[in-house]
Amino acid sequence: MLNKKKKGALEISFGWLFAIIAGGAILFLAIYFSTKLIQTGTETISAEAGKEIGVLLNPLETSFESAQTTSITIPSETRIYNQCELTGNFGEQVIRLDQKSFNKWIQTNVNVRFGNKYIFSKDEMEGKKFYLFSKPFSFPFKIADLVYMTSSVDKYCFVNSPTEISEEISRLKQENLLSENCSGEEIQVCFNQGNCDINVDYVNGVVEKDAKIVYFEGDALMYGAIFSSQEIYECQLKRLMMRLKEISVLYQDKELIIAEKKCDNNLRLDLNELGNLAESLSSSEELMIVKMKADDVEEKNDARRCLLW
Repeated sequence: MLNKKKKGALEISFGWLFAIIAGGAILFLAIYFSTKLIQTGTETISAEAGKEIGVLLNPLETSFESAQTTSITIPSETRIYNQCELTGNFGEQVIRLDQKSFNKWIQTNVNVRFGNKYIFSKDEMEGKKFYLFSKPFSFPFKIADLVYMTSSVDKYCFVNSPTEISEEISRLKQENLLSENCSGEEIQVCFNQGNCDINVDYVNGVVEKDAKIVYFEGDALMYGAIFSSQEIYECQLKRLMMRLKEISVLYQDKELIIAEKKCDNNLRLDLNELGNLAESLSSSEELMIVKMKADDVEEKNDARRCLLW
């Protein structure tokens, strides 16, 4: 009788042990697949949000000189990574989003790519609401619309800015950009005076930020230098010069067509030189050389009877 009791006790212990193991395995699989499902859902949301940014960029593209603005609000806390690549004829704009789920950041590794967008921003932005505004960039003909993206978390105060800049900031009515009534807690963008978070030498076309210097020509690139990291700015500038090179070739072809109508502007050599200078640009420090040639080409085009642009 004693042996039977021991045998029965052994059978009961094994049954409980099997139940615990099986239950643990089922629970593990449930958590695993739930996590995968949440991650897949987050990746889908991130991809859709990235594409939504691309859709929002389209209305910002304009042939006019005035800046335009819009915003995007994402339901969950989001990190937007701005990446720039120098591949192909025009390079690529890459946007990646990570989102917060259950107080944990989910890395989606979903990259949304654009061949014709130029976003100037920090390498990484965080928040739920993001602002975008744009300005056309001509050099001397229109190259592209430049887009400046900032998080609502980051507020900028433009100090001692030229009248046209302060008026433009006011017209934008973008909540995180101020030109007056600053509290002192914003990121200080100072013009022609030092010891600020971002220092702008408007006359000489220089922006100093994070102990690094970049060079600009015109307000469109100035905003790019203010809002973006040095790496993003230099990469996007090279992409713009790659585009300038290709557009200058198109205008050379256009002039050949015009020449057949006895309306030759004789700009082919100048356009070819402008394109070559743009193609060879290695950093913003050389931008003034390209700008001088661009001004020369623009002056010659304006003086002709048949305008190319």
